[in-house]
Amino acid sequence: MANRRSFLQSAFGLGAALFSADRLSASTSPSAAEHLKKSRTRDRRGASHIPVVTTDIGDLPYTMDGDVKVFHLIAQVVKQQIAPDKYIHAWGFNGSAPGPTIQVTQGDRVRVIFDNQLPEPSSIHWHGFEDQIQFDGQPGVSQPPVKPGGRFVYEFTIHQEGTYFYHSHMAMQEMAGMLGAFIMHPKEPYRPHCDKDYLIHLQEYAVLPNNTVPNTMNMEFNWLVFNGKAGPATTPLIARLGDRVRIRFVNLGMDHHPMHLHGHTFYTTGTEGGRIPESAWWPGNTVLVGVAQARDVEFVANNPGDWMVHCHLPHHMMNQMSSNVGRMTRMSGGMPAGGDMNTGMGMLRGTPGAPTGEDYGPALGQGLGGVGNGNDVSTTNGPLSPGKAQSAMSGMDHANMPGMQHDNMPGMDMSGMQMESGDIAPNATNVPNFPQDAYMEGPMMAMDKMVDRPENYGLNPGWSQFMQGMMTFIRVLPPDKYDEVISRMRDTNRPNDPYASVLNRG
Repeated sequence: MANRRSFLQSAFGLGAALFSADRLSASTSPSAAEHLKKSRTRDRRGASHIPVVTTDIGDLPYTMDGDVKVFHLIAQVVKQQIAPDKYIHAWGFNGSAPGPTIQVTQGDRVRVIFDNQLPEPSSIHWHGFEDQIQFDGQPGVSQPPVKPGGRFVYEFTIHQEGTYFYHSHMAMQEMAGMLGAFIMHPKEPYRPHCDKDYLIHLQEYAVLPNNTVPNTMNMEFNWLVFNGKAGPATTPLIARLGDRVRIRFVNLGMDHHPMHLHGHTFYTTGTEGGRIPESAWWPGNTVLVGVAQARDVEFVANNPGDWMVHCHLPHHMMNQMSSNVGRMTRMSGGMPAGGDMNTGMGMLRGTPGAPTGEDYGPALGQGLGGVGNGNDVSTTNGPLSPGKAQSAMSGMDHANMPGMQHDNMPGMDMSGMQMESGDIAPNATNVPNFPQDAYMEGPMMAMDKMVDRPENYGLNPGWSQFMQGMMTFIRVLPPDKYDEVISRMRDTNRPNDPYASVLNRG
């Protein structure tokens, strides 16, 4: 009897404990981060590879030579539009900077035929690859430099997986734009399965307003780009509500970039060394991508809206920052960039034979790094009153400023160039640090029509005037809006569309 009573008491005690634990578990909901980490997407079928989408860039095609995938990579000078009415002459690959993305699968045999069409020697380093020394791309060490018009053949057996990249191993050529992604898909697909997989390159350029050639020796930059485009020219990332999304960030430049995602919590799941074990994933909404690093983040797009993805360094959320190119639109009597108007516009007036002299323009375009130039003068961000701002605008000679005439800039709304009533407080001139953003170029000009594309369909009117530098959107769209945007993208029928893999899946 005692044994039977003890057994029943133990059983009732265990049941009560389990019931209590269940109630405790039910009352303690998992954190959003934990929910994200364990979430599976709506596609409950077996996981499979999905191609990575590199917006504004696309992929490098390949042919087959037996069981070898053969890619043809060409280094060349490219004319690249980085923003509305702003072109640069960068050095890139196969017509773009960054170059096209190479996608392979673990176990593949890969051959890359590299042709150098640059005016000087070059070579290609395969960043993070564990392979034979003769294919590492160190000029003068592992291989001879590839001379202009020359060719070198690299060949690998892919045994790694993750986000890697290729770039010139000539340092200044890297700063001129010579970068591309190399994706090694795992033989066994990652879990949880992702519905969308995007890649974003992070780069910087220093370019004078009236010039097209980046100053690769400069240490300050006025054009900050995603996949070769500065906001608002960047193409948004598109996701259906409920998708699990991976974004791969690749950084090859001179600055580190804290990449921030609005509206969602992500997990950091990979580096330039490959996939991080799931037990070591860490949650956040900002990830620091250092120079020569890659970072993969994943999240469930469960919060509908047009959410920003951007570098959180304040000067990287601007184009043509005033500290670099001067008060280009904010001073009556000319457009100085640290000196007078001619100097600011790069109109050469100095003695011939002194191309780096101070008379030949500000540090951004002509100096050797921006340190100690006599033309660099301490100034405020702009005029200290609405009256002076009006005077600054009226004092400009628009007839002699190409690109500033309204009829030459279709799609740009210039009506916002003057501050509206109520935008500036009556006592603004008495407030320390005024102005900051009030007279910056970006919020003054809407460019919606100039950057019109199907991916932007449905954004709020005027969105482009607050979208600069290293900025884009992750658009998390309900099914009906998602289908509408995808339909418009498909109807555009763009050649070599980077979104082709998404459009083909529907």
